[in-house]
Amino acid sequence: MKPLSLLAILLISFINVNAQGIGKLAPIKPPEKFPPNALGGELVFSEGGIGAGAFYKHSISMELTLTSTFSITEAKDDNEFTYIDPYTLQTFTVGKVNRVFLIPFTIGLQYRMFTEELSDNLRPFVDFGLGPSFVITTPYDQDFLKGFGKAHNNFAAGGYVGFGANFGTDKSSLVGLNVRYYYVRLFNGGVESLRNRPRNNFGGIFITLSLGFMY
Repeated sequence: MKPLSLLAILLISFINVNAQGIGKLAPIKPPEKFPPNALGGELVFSEGGIGAGAFYKHSISMELTLTSTFSITEAKDDNEFTYIDPYTLQTFTVGKVNRVFLIPFTIGLQYRMFTEELSDNLRPFVDFGLGPSFVITTPYDQDFLKGFGKAHNNFAAGGYVGFGANFGTDKSSLVGLNVRYYYVRLFNGGVESLRNRPRNNFGGIFITLSLGFMY
């Protein structure tokens, strides 16, 4: 065999062996498997004010998660204006008769998107939930805490649709951000936040920051 032919054969063999080696050194990394359960709290920002809540999540599969949440936020009327008394420096809202609080309980599903395309450090999802809600009113002319002694509860139904993402690859903690649109409607004639302005629809945009632990 001519030396040139032998050199070509050895070179081809060398390239083939190294190509196989490179393929073995750089396999496609499978998605991380996170613990199936998560429990924690939520900080809620809505058009009516700031609130707080809690959540529990259970993974059915890598993409699908069963969720349950509840939260409490103040539901202010869009026409409310708060003023400051220049003499006492106390705040007050003209025409306000009740403080209104929204407490939705929901059970829903969360679907993780782009599992194969994106890093586990960013896990976007879409979600929805359904469940009962409670609209609680307390008299505005009484102190905040004392007003709950004369609280009145109203039953409502509703749900939400939303999107968000969980962040990080730590398998012991969960950090997530979720934007939801809630639809909550009372079955009765509504409640008054401002005098002579009854409301029976308490939907809107809610932004939740979730902090919890996985196990």
